[in-house]
Amino acid sequence: MNTQKHLVVVVGPTAVGKTDLCVQLAKHYKTEIISADSRQFFKEMTVGTAKPTVAEQQGVPHHFVDSHTIAADYNAGAFEQDVLALLEKLFKEKDVVILTGGSGLYVRAVLEGMDAMPETDPAIREELTRQYEEKGLEPLLGQLQKLDPLYFAEVDKANPQRIIRALEVCLSSTMPYSSFRRSEKQQREFNIIPIGLNRDRAVLYSRIDQRMDLMLQQGLLEEAKALYPYRDHNALQTVGYKEIFDYLEGKYDWSEAVRLLKRNSRRYAKRQLTWFKKNPDEYTWFEPQQWQEITAFIDESLT
Repeated sequence: MNTQKHLVVVVGPTAVGKTDLCVQLAKHYKTEIISADSRQFFKEMTVGTAKPTVAEQQGVPHHFVDSHTIAADYNAGAFEQDVLALLEKLFKEKDVVILTGGSGLYVRAVLEGMDAMPETDPAIREELTRQYEEKGLEPLLGQLQKLDPLYFAEVDKANPQRIIRALEVCLSSTMPYSSFRRSEKQQREFNIIPIGLNRDRAVLYSRIDQRMDLMLQQGLLEEAKALYPYRDHNALQTVGYKEIFDYLEGKYDWSEAVRLLKRNSRRYAKRQLTWFKKNPDEYTWFEPQQWQEITAFIDESLT
């Protein structure tokens, strides 16, 4: 008998169809789902995160959905530890568990381990955030290029969170951010079965536009208004909320907010695909409707 435990990892861009497929996989393999979506953790963020409803979950247990409050900080390092502890419990009863989400850093934390970062000064983060809000990303990018050219060469230069985080570490520790990043992967005691989901680009973008329309119908504006006091929180520096916060601050009108919401969501999906396709052999790619091919690939990996 094979006593090996298996973690099926399903990644892909927003609106590709991860939730539906993973629910069907969980029912097929009689198991549970761990969400690696860094925004679905938060109870207060529902509409803008496309959180699976109770009906969509179809009775399948989903972990790390509505697990935290926006008032508390939660990061990829903590997620790594929490997921490993949960897997230890789940694997006592299950041979297969499913991890799914579009947050590449959180998926990588579980699969490879997180870098041990130094303590940072919250005042430095506040100051960097203020600079970003007042002057934009360019001055911060210039600062990062001087302090850590190595990390500057590889960072997503459109992602303010990553740039602020790297600068925060550089300035707090007086060491380059890259010096704290280890190159070796952590070895896990379970087998990893990595699956990527994608669709034809035009179909994916159409699904994203439809999802944004649905979110607006479901009350995204009202949700964003309620979350406005937390707008500086990391989880809210993101597509879907930022555009509406800017609208609430009078930076543009509603029709422009909706246009940017859709455009930025499509750009976000493109960045997610770039992240997951960085190493071509890391994931085996399918379209979500390729049920037989996907289950055949998993079954082959289980033997």
